[in-house]
This record gives sequence, structure tokens and C-alpha cells, in this order.
Amino acid sequence: MTLIVDRIEGGFAVCEDDGQNTVNLPLAELPEGAREGMYLRREGAAWVPDLRAEEAARERIREKMRRLRREP
Repeated sequence: MTLIVDRIEGGFAVCEDDGQNTVNLPLAELPEGAREGMYLRREGAAWVPDLRAEEAARERIREKMRRLRREP
């Protein structure tokens, strides 16, 4: 399961899963340095940063921006 940290509120990270469902995770369960926009995946009992998924999302956004700039 992959989650995207949407925002940090109080003692929780409000995340979205692949189906755009909201999941609230206690900050104590997140890896150190967790931030908004970070992709997380479950490894055993821990959440770890998913750098590949994060970079793939950035590339999709970059490509969309390139296409938008080329269109009249």
C-alpha cells in the first residue's frame, strides 16, 4: 500500500491512499523527516519513504507542465 502525505494536522499526518481515501497516521508511525507530498509504503510494520513513486509523480507533473506550455 502506498500513501501520500497530504498535510500534517495536530499529531497526525492526513494521507491519501491509491483510491484517494483519507488515512490518518499518528506522527510517531512516520519516518523521521516526513513532510507534505511524501510518498510512503509499508515495509513490515513500518512506513518508509517511497522515493521511486515520488520521483515518478514528479516526472508526470513535469510532463504535463511541458505539454501545457506548448499548447496555445
